[in-house]
Amino acid sequence: VKWTNIDHGYAGSVNENNQGNDGGNSHQNVNINNQDHIANINSYNGWKGWAAVWDYSKELFATRLFNKRACIVAKMNKDAFPSLEKLSKFKDQKVRAKDTPPPPFLRFSITKTRVRNVAQFGRSIGNLCKGVPTYYAQQDQGEHFSLLFESQGCIDAGILGLFGIYLCGNISGC
Repeated sequence: VKWTNIDHGYAGSVNENNQGNDGGNSHQNVNINNQDHIANINSYNGWKGWAAVWDYSKELFATRLFNKRACIVAKMNKDAFPSLEKLSKFKDQKVRAKDTPPPPFLRFSITKTRVRNVAQFGRSIGNLCKGVPTYYAQQDQGEHFSLLFESQGCIDAGILGLFGIYLCGNISGC
């Protein structure tokens, strides 16, 4: 299995809520498995960090939110998500958030419906979400959303400088 590694570190120019963490840097790592059509994304931002699996063959993505001790699973809109090829090309770019326009984004609403069996989503997502409460999310329709997502209980779980995913809503029991 061939993995492509994309490693992006950003200095204080990234607009992220890093309150309560030491330093102002966020770091993301993307690993691509072209054979299985899967991208693994890790965002290292202290307790606000997260890990995600984008499974292009199953058209699903999942994000494990460390500070919520929960996992979110949603249907992937393949027309909106960047392709594995685009992710691979992105690794060669040196991007600073202040030098680029805001990336395209999607917003998802977390439902109150808990997933009973994470293994149904395959090994990669099953392993990511195993052992923590897992919920479904649905993509919000419409093109106009407030950019104040964090004040609306939203978590940015996208790739810095390339693509935004906002997971919005309260997670039961967290």
